[in-house]
Amino acid sequence: VQLQASGGGLVQAGGSLRLSCQASGRVSSINAVQWYRQAPGKERELVAAISTSGGSTSYADSVKGRFTISTDNARNTVYLQMNSLKPEDTAVYYCRADTLYYNDYGAPVVAAYWGQGTQVTVSS
Repeated sequence: VQLQASGGGLVQAGGSLRLSCQASGRVSSINAVQWYRQAPGKERELVAAISTSGGSTSYADSVKGRFTISTDNARNTVYLQMNSLKPEDTAVYYCRADTLYYNDYGAPVVAAYWGQGTQVTVSS
């Protein structure tokens, strides 16, 4: 699985951005996608997650009510709509896909794949 993240940029506080994470390769094996972010000097943190089967979502408390994660299965893409952005949202955002498939021997193979990251900068 390969992931291509895009959509980052510079925006003023209160503005919006939409990040995209397009998957290719063994897309059918993806069972969940998450968005993480990492600010300078801080650890990478989970921002939002979505199940590709049932569509259930979860969010970090810091982004609840402002960010929305969604999928477009026809485009093999997961979006992160970010509204009411704050300077503390400034970070590099990464998407990650969790996969499960069965190899030629019928054994389950679990793996995670990361996109390359996209910079989001929110000015005050």
